[in-house]
Amino acid sequence: MKALQKVSAWLAKETPWFITAVAVLAYVSPRFLDVDAFGWVRGYTQTAVLGVIMLTMGMTLTAQDFKVLATRPLDIAIGSLAQFALMPLIAFGLTHLLGIPKGVAVGLILVGCCPGGVSSNIMSFLCKGDVAFSVGITTLSTLLAPLTTPFLMLWLAGEMVDVDAIGMFKSVLLVTLMPVGLGFLFNRLFGAKSAFREAMKVMPGVAVLGLACIVGGVVSAQGQAIVSSGALIFVGVFLHNTLGYALGYTTGVLARFTRPKKRTISIEVGMQNAGLATVLATKHFPAMPEVAIASAVSCVWHSISGALLAGVFNALDRLTEKKG
Repeated sequence: MKALQKVSAWLAKETPWFITAVAVLAYVSPRFLDVDAFGWVRGYTQTAVLGVIMLTMGMTLTAQDFKVLATRPLDIAIGSLAQFALMPLIAFGLTHLLGIPKGVAVGLILVGCCPGGVSSNIMSFLCKGDVAFSVGITTLSTLLAPLTTPFLMLWLAGEMVDVDAIGMFKSVLLVTLMPVGLGFLFNRLFGAKSAFREAMKVMPGVAVLGLACIVGGVVSAQGQAIVSSGALIFVGVFLHNTLGYALGYTTGVLARFTRPKKRTISIEVGMQNAGLATVLATKHFPAMPEVAIASAVSCVWHSISGALLAGVFNALDRLTEKKG
């Protein structure tokens, strides 16, 4: 168990680079080694993997986390509102401003309409943010996602593509609220047991492995399409994510948050659950592989950029300490 815990801690620390390495492996293996290492991550298997990721998130939740929602409702509401308002609208604006092709545009909007990613909590911790605030925003946005994600997609992408809002509601409910609720129940029933607490230390690594598998599955299936899609998809993903960080931080400034909370809301707004977007893209837009490609690229880049932003915040702290 100790060895697994060490591996889990390493994966949590090196998440962006591990996911990038898996994406490269998934692209290379079926083309040069004649082995599709991630071909099994398709359809229901992909959905199940995301369910496991969300289950691990639920297992970290305690009654205290839900009390945070009640004791800090305004701050957390501001964070969730900023996330569900800024990221979809930024994506919608970029698709029109840059003239992004329809499939990629739908993918970018889908990423923007998803709740915050579980990795955001790790990044908030690494940059000395407000972790309780981060967990509160992630929890609330995940609880709201079955309603907000389909509605926002129908509103912003409904003219570009047929959006099955009811089907998407069921999918988000299945792969977010149900496993999160089950994980919370496990924690409620077994959280006091030492064996459960020891097992919980492995869960971050399980979540990272699951996310890597989802990315690997899309890249192995659409790798050539990703490479041939051109720079526009990467520019769109980069700008969407970066503007999310910047406007999230600006929201914190306007709300007069403390420095840790400004960092947290920046990360929470900018980092989306692109793993969920990838699963939804594969299930609901199978005729448009570009939707899943944009989601997979976002999945990789958000992990990298989140770690880079945490590093920038920490570097600013060290610079301030030297000047002081």
